[in-house]
Amino acid sequence: MKYLVRSFFKTLRIVLGPVMLLKEALTRPQGVVRSEAGQQSVDQSCRALALYQYKTCPFCIKVRQEMRRLSLKITQVDAQPEGPARAELTQQGGHTKVPCLKITDEAGNSHWLYDSEKIIAYLRSHFAQVV
Repeated sequence: MKYLVRSFFKTLRIVLGPVMLLKEALTRPQGVVRSEAGQQSVDQSCRALALYQYKTCPFCIKVRQEMRRLSLKITQVDAQPEGPARAELTQQGGHTKVPCLKITDEAGNSHWLYDSEKIIAYLRSHFAQVV
C-alpha cells in the first residue's frame, strides 16, 4: 500500500511539475526598480541569504515570485535530491522542510527561517523600502 501511495504522488509530481513551472514563468512579476546604489546595497545584503527549495513546490514558487517582485538576488539551493544541500538543511536547520531561508549574520552564525509566509514577511520587512 505504501508503495502505491508513493507511486501515485511521484506520478502526480511528474505530471504537474512542468505545468507549475510554466505558470511560474508566465506570471513572472516585474521587479522593483531601485537606484544603482540602492540595488548594490540590496545585492550585498542578499549574499548572506540562501533559499533552500524544491523547484516545483508551490510554496517555494510563491517565495521565488516575491524575490522577483523585490528584485532580490538570493542564492537558490535545490534541496530535493539526496545530497549535501539536503543534509545541510536537515542537520543545521533541523528539518527537511522547504522553503527555508538561511540567514547568515556578520559573525557567521546561521538562522533558519521556515514557512513561506514568514520568509515573505522577512523579505518585505528588510528589502521593500530600499530605494
